[in-house]
Amino acid sequence: MLRAAAVTGALVCVLLAGCTGTADGEDEELSLDPPEPGACRALEPEDVGASSDDSPTVPCTQAHTAETFLVAALEPPLADVGRDDPRLAQDAYRRCSRGFRKLTGADDSLALRTVLSWAWFRPSEEQWEAGARWYRCDVVGGTEESASLVGLPRTAEGVLLGIPADRWMACVDDEEVVGAVPVPCSEPHGWRAATTIVVGKEGDPYPGDRVVEVLSRDYCSDSVGAWLHYPLDYEYAYTWFGEAEWDAGNRRSVCWARTDQ
Repeated sequence: MLRAAAVTGALVCVLLAGCTGTADGEDEELSLDPPEPGACRALEPEDVGASSDDSPTVPCTQAHTAETFLVAALEPPLADVGRDDPRLAQDAYRRCSRGFRKLTGADDSLALRTVLSWAWFRPSEEQWEAGARWYRCDVVGGTEESASLVGLPRTAEGVLLGIPADRWMACVDDEEVVGAVPVPCSEPHGWRAATTIVVGKEGDPYPGDRVVEVLSRDYCSDSVGAWLHYPLDYEYAYTWFGEAEWDAGNRRSVCWARTDQ
């Protein structure tokens, strides 16, 4: 974190369209400009969980793992909150989730069953202190827990429309689904995210962890059985989400089928 004097100096530099000398003698200007929508980057898993990102862009015709699909300019009251204010994260969740589905063509169910995800980045602490007010949403080929991120096509627009390719779908290559990191279903696996089930309606209060878990268990048993065409014997698992996700708008749990297909 820069000291207050350094932040003030950077702000003056920007306002006067000049530059200040850094300690090693190099010129540096603190940019407050928002990033460009449609830009691509070669991010790594550890970059996905960061609060800000200044990775260089690459041509989208080259290898990349992230594509910026939304840049939100913040207006009051969000422009007046702190950089780590929960209201900013809630707004990003709402807008990035909606934008992700619109870009990829995913419905609410498919958005939970793909290895594709999204990440949001806000200005650095120095940029925020100097007045930058924006955040960006990137579609990414995995999460911060992935061993590596899946490479993206030139654009992710419409990539989940119709019947998506297995390279975009979420599977697990462990004995247990709980705690496992999904891999693309084009890789060896023993579980597939087959369906999702609805555990509540919009506007319903959160019913509690136990209720959501039991509903997920019972509904997923039926849903996976149907997906497998009602075999006499089958294995299933489920992933349910807690109150924070409920408050953000998610009313679904993911049902997993034991299968290598």
